[in-house]
Amino acid sequence: MNTLNGTLRWDPVRELEALGRRLTPVFGRPFERRENGELKKSEASMADWAPVVDIAEDDAAYHVIAELPDVKKEDVKVVIESGVLSITGERTRKTEEGDKKTYHRVERITGKFYRSFVMPDDADGASVSAQMRDGVLDIRIGKRAEAKPKIVEIQVG
Repeated sequence: MNTLNGTLRWDPVRELEALGRRLTPVFGRPFERRENGELKKSEASMADWAPVVDIAEDDAAYHVIAELPDVKKEDVKVVIESGVLSITGERTRKTEEGDKKTYHRVERITGKFYRSFVMPDDADGASVSAQMRDGVLDIRIGKRAEAKPKIVEIQVG
């Protein structure tokens, strides 16, 4: 709230922005602001599905393991920007030449996917590798060495 001549003034826009920041982790960001101020749809809002992911760590690295069955590695993009790891891509339906099947049930989702994760402070965005095998994407993010505080001895005299 802003003050004007010693009285409190309600600012609904500020409250809506605060609410949006609290709800973003739950619902994602349906819109993102471009540099010129215009709104655009975010990748998360345009995704058709989200792969399931396990996140683990060992002494040397963090591991993000995503299940991507029937997705070609050429259709997957891994990006680290501003401390956020994003996995995007697309799974297309396989169609064979002359396929005359009548499908009675189609449960496998196709289309664009998107997942993003804020990386821990000690994750080294410059030390990242990814490999895909048998429909599983394994991303390894190295850890930075812990910064040790420098102790300075004070001389008396």
